[in-house]
Amino acid sequence: MRGIYSSVTDIRRKVFTEVARLAYEGGDYSRIDELPYKILPGEIASYRDSIFLERAIIGERLRLAIGLPLRPVDEHAPLSQGIDESAIAEKYYDPPLINIIKFACNACPDKKFHVTDACQGCLENPCKEVCPKGAISIQHGKSVIDQSKCVKCGRCKDVCPYGAILKLERPCAKACGMDAIGSDEHGRATINYDKCVSCGMCLVNCPFGAIADKGQIFQLIQSIKKGDRVIAIVAPAFLGQLGPDLTPEKFNSAMKQLGFDSVVEVAIGADLCTIEEAKDFMRSVPSEQPFMATSCCPSWSVMAKKLFPDLAPYISMALTPMVLTARLQKKEHKNCKVAFIGPCSAKKLEASRRTIRSDVDFVLTFEELMGMVVAKGVDFKSCEANKPLLEATGAGRGFAVSGGVAQAVADAVKRLDPSREVKIASAQGLQECKKMLMLAKAGKYNGYLLEGMGCPGGCVAGAGTLQPTAKSSAAIAKYKKDAELQNALDSKYEITLTLLD
Repeated sequence: MRGIYSSVTDIRRKVFTEVARLAYEGGDYSRIDELPYKILPGEIASYRDSIFLERAIIGERLRLAIGLPLRPVDEHAPLSQGIDESAIAEKYYDPPLINIIKFACNACPDKKFHVTDACQGCLENPCKEVCPKGAISIQHGKSVIDQSKCVKCGRCKDVCPYGAILKLERPCAKACGMDAIGSDEHGRATINYDKCVSCGMCLVNCPFGAIADKGQIFQLIQSIKKGDRVIAIVAPAFLGQLGPDLTPEKFNSAMKQLGFDSVVEVAIGADLCTIEEAKDFMRSVPSEQPFMATSCCPSWSVMAKKLFPDLAPYISMALTPMVLTARLQKKEHKNCKVAFIGPCSAKKLEASRRTIRSDVDFVLTFEELMGMVVAKGVDFKSCEANKPLLEATGAGRGFAVSGGVAQAVADAVKRLDPSREVKIASAQGLQECKKMLMLAKAGKYNGYLLEGMGCPGGCVAGAGTLQPTAKSSAAIAKYKKDAELQNALDSKYEITLTLLD
C-alpha cells in the first residue's frame, strides 16, 4: 500500500512527528499522555466506533515509536511508563521488533473461499462437481460452501464461469513470506517470532494499522541534543523518498538542520560489498560450493538460514553495505555515532546483532526521518543546494532495486576476469526467494549467483518507504545515469579494487 496516502499513513506519520517533537523539545516527557488528544482531537471518532479506542491505539503506537513495549490490555499502566528510562543517547528497544496491537486488529478471517451474490445458480454447477470433499451444496438455487468440510484447495474458484467465488485471506498473513502469522484464541493475528524475519511486509499490508515496528527516533535525537557527532549513512533508495523538493543537492543541507553532522551514501559500502562478493564468487564457485547467494538483504539471509540451514554456507560472508559504510565512518571519525537511514525495518534487527551493534548506533526508516523533518519544520524549498552525493558509483546505487546487487557483482567479475561467465538468478519477496532456494537445493542453479530480496521490488519497496515502488525505481534509474556519476564510474571501481587488494 506504499504510495497511497491513507488514514493509516496519516496516523503513522503524525505519531513519528510527535515523538520527534517530544524529543527535540525535551522537558517533562510525561506529557506524552496528552499526545493522543493532540493527534486525534474532538469527541467524534473518525475511523472506528469509539474515539477512546482510537486514542488508545495511538498511545500504543507512540510507545512503539519510542522503543517501549506494548502495555498489557488487562493491566493498568500509564502511557508514559518507562519513557524517562528510554530517553538515552544510544540504541534502545525491547524485543520483539514487530508488534501487533491486539485491540486494533480486526480479527480478519483466515484463508477461506466464499460464494458471493454474483453466483448465478447455473445448471452445470462446476464448483460442486470439482469439490473433492463434497463441501459445496446448492441451496435455493445458489452454491453454498460448508466451511467445516472445505480444504481450501481453490478448485471451485478456478472453475466458476462468473468469478463468483472469492478467496478471502488475512492481508498480513498473505503478505508474510515466512507463514509466521496465525490467530490467537480470539481470532486476532499473532506472530510466531521463531519464524519471523522482521521484513515488515505485514506492517505495510495491514489495512487496520494494527501492526507496527519499534523505533529509535527518540534516542537518536537525544544523542544529537547531547552533542554527539552523528553521521547519517543513507541507503541508495533515498532518492525521491521525501518528495520532489528534496533534491540530492539539498539533502546534506536538510540533514544538517535536523542535527546530523554529515551525510554519507551507503552505496559506498555497496561498492565495497560488490567487489568482495565478486572475489568470493570467483574463488568459491564451483570449486568449493555449487552456487553463491548474496548477503545484503537481512530478511533474505535470515530466512535462508532458518529454512535451509544446509545451504547457509553458500551465502556470502561479505558484510552488508550498511555495516561496511558504518565501519568506514567509525574508522575515519573517532567517537562518532552512525545512524543508518533507509527503507528497511529488518535493518533495525541487523544493527542489534552482537557483532554489529557497535558499528551502527541507530536505524531509522525514511518515514521516521520524515517525522523528524516535520517536527523540526525543515522547508526543503529553502534548503541550500550543494553538490549532490557523489561518493558512490551507479552500480552501488542499483542495490536499491531488485536485480541490482547481482548485476553489480556480475559486472565486477567481468572486470576482474573478462573470460568468466556469471549466470544470475534473482527473486523478490520471501515466497519467491523460498522457491528459488528449493530449486537451488535441487541442483537447478549450480554455478549461479543468487540474489534474494525480502521485499517485492527490492529495497525501494521496504516497509519504511514513502513513495510508490515504480516511482522510486524510476528515480534511481535516472540518477544512475547522471553524467557526473558515469564519468566517475571507471575510476571508482579501480579505487575500490585497490582498497580490497
